[in-house]
Amino acid sequence: MAITVAELVAEPQLGLTLLAGAGGRDNRITWAHTSDLPRLWEWVTGGELMMTNGLSIPADAAGQVALAEALMDSGASALAIGEKMHAPPLTAEFLAACERLPLPLINIPYPLPFIAIARSVAEASLVEESRRLRQTARVYDLLRTAGASEDHWQSLVQRLATELDSELFVVDRRCLHPWHPEGQPLPDFLAAEWAPLPGRVSVAGKNFQWHRVRGSHVLTMDIPTHANALLVVLPNGEPHPDAVVLLHAATVLGLQLSRIVLSLEGRHRLAGEFLLQAFDGRLGTADIESRLAAFDVPAQDFLVASIAADDGDRLANVHVELWRHGVSAASLRRNNRLHVVVAGDVADEVLSHCAGPTATIGISAPAAVAGLQRALQESLWALGSARANKLGLARYAQGPSWLGLTGFEEGTALVRRLLGPVFDYEQRQDGDLIVTLRTYLDSQRSWQKTAAALFAHRQTIIYRMRKIGELTGLDMGETSTVAQLWFALQIHEAMKD
Repeated sequence: MAITVAELVAEPQLGLTLLAGAGGRDNRITWAHTSDLPRLWEWVTGGELMMTNGLSIPADAAGQVALAEALMDSGASALAIGEKMHAPPLTAEFLAACERLPLPLINIPYPLPFIAIARSVAEASLVEESRRLRQTARVYDLLRTAGASEDHWQSLVQRLATELDSELFVVDRRCLHPWHPEGQPLPDFLAAEWAPLPGRVSVAGKNFQWHRVRGSHVLTMDIPTHANALLVVLPNGEPHPDAVVLLHAATVLGLQLSRIVLSLEGRHRLAGEFLLQAFDGRLGTADIESRLAAFDVPAQDFLVASIAADDGDRLANVHVELWRHGVSAASLRRNNRLHVVVAGDVADEVLSHCAGPTATIGISAPAAVAGLQRALQESLWALGSARANKLGLARYAQGPSWLGLTGFEEGTALVRRLLGPVFDYEQRQDGDLIVTLRTYLDSQRSWQKTAAALFAHRQTIIYRMRKIGELTGLDMGETSTVAQLWFALQIHEAMKD
């Protein structure tokens, strides 16, 4: 076992003196670390004897008390200060705080080199190192026997918790929800303490840090390979789990999460291929129904949600976020939008949370298999309405009107009436009239700017715009004509998929 504070102080060749904090004399020292940097507690991983020449010690009583409390909260076993070096006078308040916490405060006699103390701790830790190696081997063996299925996740977490004699929780640092749908939520006292608040950086954001939360020591640490996965460790007693073993445990959990996500990506690709065929009308009703069932989505009363976001990377992970929150879904990403088919009882709040705060969502009316393509059009219409009205989420036929129209049938009719002849012409001639019209309107009706944007001659742009006027029978010089065409293009772009 690791050496205790009392055993280290008792070594006669060192001549150490315990100045305060005798109540912590049974604290076990896993390592001895020297630092004279500010915020000394940030270099603690748990169980260290922190040694300083005094430059880290504040001169005022309040600062010294805050240092003692921070070291205790971070899991330091003791604080040792070099005698006759750079430490300011130790205040009575500081000594009282060390006694109260208790944080053992040790005097290092001058001129004893700190390396002598570190050597004593290291020699005493040889047996502990052997125990650590055996425990690390057992931790990795748990990964070997866990299996690749996502169904084995909580079993692995529980077996690791037993090995480490701690409670383990894997959560998303952004919202503190369990990272895995089978995962256990944080205890109420931690969820309340770390609840994300606007303008406040959560204490759970630190990479590897012991905290003192309502009388309990709690460790938060990153899980490798998953940016927002946070491991929270609540030891069941003393001594705390070894820091090195904890790092290996986090690695094991990260590897298991990678296995699970790899399986999810395969399922996501199959869902995308299925929806691509279904939305294009290449599957029959029976095929769609059976394929939806394979993704645990009901064939009746499902929804199609179309999601747009400025951050394309966020869209790439929405299917994982939905799975993590227990939502069965099939999704397809196409034309910078993500289309998701989910059960009709999924709450708007869950969809918004999984899509992220910057996403815009349009949701269809409840649909059945035969109406899948219509549901897609409804979701696109709702998405266009949400973006036009600056809403985060809109449901078809329940939100505000869009450009004075109430549904996609009216929108489709308007687009067909105004732009139908142009579409027909382009199918026959393979022209660039729609692209030219869009660029012309986006360029404030400037011939020169349009020509430059399309790398075409000015006369070519003039010819194309005249051709649009001929095909539609509209006077391109009239403001009302331009307004109608702009409306039609907005609807066409939003509904195009």
